[in-house]
Amino acid sequence: MAQITLDNLAHSYLADPKGPDDFALKELNHVWEDGAAYALLGSSGCGKSTLLNIISGLLRPSQGRILFDGQDMTDAPTAERNIAQVFQFPVVYDTMTVRENLAFPLRNRGRPEAYVAERVAEIAAMIGMEHMLDRKARGLTADAKQKISLGRGMVRKDVNALLFDEPLTVIDPHMKWELRTQLKKLHHDFGHTMIYVTHDQTEALTFADKVVVMYDGRVVQIGTPDELFERPEHTFVGYFIGSPGMNLLPAEVAGAEARIPGGTVPLAGHYGTPQGRLQLGIRPEHLRLSDADGLPVTIRRIEDVGRHRIVRADLAGHELNIIAPEDQPLGEGMNRVVVDPARVSIYADDWRVTAA
Repeated sequence: MAQITLDNLAHSYLADPKGPDDFALKELNHVWEDGAAYALLGSSGCGKSTLLNIISGLLRPSQGRILFDGQDMTDAPTAERNIAQVFQFPVVYDTMTVRENLAFPLRNRGRPEAYVAERVAEIAAMIGMEHMLDRKARGLTADAKQKISLGRGMVRKDVNALLFDEPLTVIDPHMKWELRTQLKKLHHDFGHTMIYVTHDQTEALTFADKVVVMYDGRVVQIGTPDELFERPEHTFVGYFIGSPGMNLLPAEVAGAEARIPGGTVPLAGHYGTPQGRLQLGIRPEHLRLSDADGLPVTIRRIEDVGRHRIVRADLAGHELNIIAPEDQPLGEGMNRVVVDPARVSIYADDWRVTAA
């Protein structure tokens, strides 16, 4: 395992970048703790895979350094970094059996055959392929081949880091949950440094100790799943995390009040007079429908998702999502919404403003 340091790191695919907009990965300084499990989360094209490929050595950064346990590895080839990487689509040896595919990384490093056999059996059980060990990889389904790729990535115990680039894309949905659980168990048992790239918030939040949220080539927040939900530092984090995501409304803020479409709401802290493009953020879970208090809304439709109901409403021409508990009555008079001041976030030019 290794501590991975990203020092003034940035990357552009252009030969002569002129400014920040020319960089696919904007300047980044961060230390990935030894033995931690991270998820890189963001929409397609935000720089996740670029960063992963720099860590693995498949790509040299345009700027900055990458260090493993303090040693500069910026120019070191992939083989010297002692990293296992699993890609989005399966990479297997079709002419080999499942057993031979899983054993290959160990045999390539001269491990004793008894150890190889023991470890292959453990990994085969983990990925549910014990009964297929002597089958050729050729002809297997795409998800079976991807399980082999996952197994081959996990078979070595001595790697500095395990990197996963959206590895469950082609996996059957029922199997995804099981494999994520096995990856978490692997991390718990062996303490590998793990970095998992995904655009799926469920995968990220259920897998990682800390989630690294990326937007437009930039890391906008690193935190635990709870921190990302309760205290999003950027509007993208608020919007991207949660289902539905955070409501964002244009606002005018003065002291401990915010004027938003439909009226004025109190704030839990004093914000002074922040400048820039201001927005009030409130999660659907922290809004309450009422027949007496709050701001007037027009309910467009109600979606029952079992555990709760999602109320799609209109607040002075702006879409508003409200989550109502399953046991809460929603009568015709429930056409006002109450905002919990303690749960409000204020943003200036997309970044969270701290109250005094």
